[in-house]
Amino acid sequence: MTRRLLLGAFLFHPGGSHVSGWRHETAEPHRHVDVDYYADFAETAERGIFDTIFLADGLYFWDRFPSGVDHYGQTRLEPLTLLSALAARTSSIGLAATVSTSYNEPYHVARAIASLDHISKGRAAWNLVTSRYPEEARNFGGDEHLDHALRYERGAEFVGLVQRLWDSWADDAIIADRESGIFADPDKLHVAEHRGAHFAVRGPLNVSRPPQGYPVLFQAGGSDAGQELAAATADAVFARSLPFVEAQRFYAGLKARVVAHGRDADDVSILPQLRPVVARTSAEARALAAGILASTPDAIVVEDVAHSIGQALPDDPDAVIVAAPDTDIANESKSPNRRLARLHSGERLTPRDLYAESFWESVSVGSAQEVADDVQERFENGAADGFVVQALTQPQGFRDFVDLVVPELQRRGLTRTAYEESTLRERLGLVRPARRVPEPVAR
Repeated sequence: MTRRLLLGAFLFHPGGSHVSGWRHETAEPHRHVDVDYYADFAETAERGIFDTIFLADGLYFWDRFPSGVDHYGQTRLEPLTLLSALAARTSSIGLAATVSTSYNEPYHVARAIASLDHISKGRAAWNLVTSRYPEEARNFGGDEHLDHALRYERGAEFVGLVQRLWDSWADDAIIADRESGIFADPDKLHVAEHRGAHFAVRGPLNVSRPPQGYPVLFQAGGSDAGQELAAATADAVFARSLPFVEAQRFYAGLKARVVAHGRDADDVSILPQLRPVVARTSAEARALAAGILASTPDAIVVEDVAHSIGQALPDDPDAVIVAAPDTDIANESKSPNRRLARLHSGERLTPRDLYAESFWESVSVGSAQEVADDVQERFENGAADGFVVQALTQPQGFRDFVDLVVPELQRRGLTRTAYEESTLRERLGLVRPARRVPEPVAR
């Protein structure tokens, strides 16, 4: 089978993927709790024959810094509830919800995602995150979030248990025979009886086995622990946007981890973030991107950089940063921190320097042909199996990608022109997993 570029559509902030995207004249941030706003996003992605949509989530409101309230739109609807509504407004596209393993319980998650898979007829996906901010812990009875290693240890047990719960019922266990009065075959029911380091769950799940067997599992995480969990369990990995050579290195490294876990390298698709700014000409696109960057308030520039390097900074975004020698942000994230590394190497940089450099490194700017060239180069040279598209402004930025770039990708034969398979697993080239039930213990 010809390898095909995979496409996901990601919705983050109410006005787009950039923190100030909501300020653009075409953005509609006032509609962020309007189901029709999200339906338009999903229907646009489906028109572009995307494989799935992603909904971001976090169990907190970002008010650590004043700019989090003053300038930063981060209110959002609960994703599983919203995706259930969108299942009725779409017919083919996958529906991926971000759900944390740190502040949920396996039974709730197994039941909710199985329900979404039934409602959507096999289009559900779970974007697994482990949660990393103290703001989340404080909403669930703690002062600090769990230790990084412990979060991933809990996450691994969580995933395995959810899958055991999805395996509670054989596909043909529900008989519903009126003549005999038998509703379900007890011999085709499995009770988990799980007792592990973090969870004790008897089961069984009170929902039939999902149409996909296991709804598709996405995972994000650049640390060693995150990559190990993904290599062992994920169907696809949502990766950060990286410079080309670094992206190739990450891709090769993660594929090697997948193989080390006894899986085929193609069992896990790697989907980096793609933040396109596209227009009819390269100059128009460049001007649009520059305008979005310029709309970012100074307070966000300073506080974004301060948060990323783990130290307080003066309010002036043009003041040279004096890096503190003993910063430690490892428990929030162990992914490589390029900003901190540059500062510790002795470079004289300001918050505005770092913010602007990160912005331009993270975007793909140009005409439809130029953005498609960028996508094709990475896809064909060991840097990506597809992309999760995050338009900087919503809805117009995403519409521009679908109307301008997608036809170019289709013309090049890189991505699909119609939906063929019925489930998301099939669309990703994954088989439906057989039900796994332990052998009964001899008595």
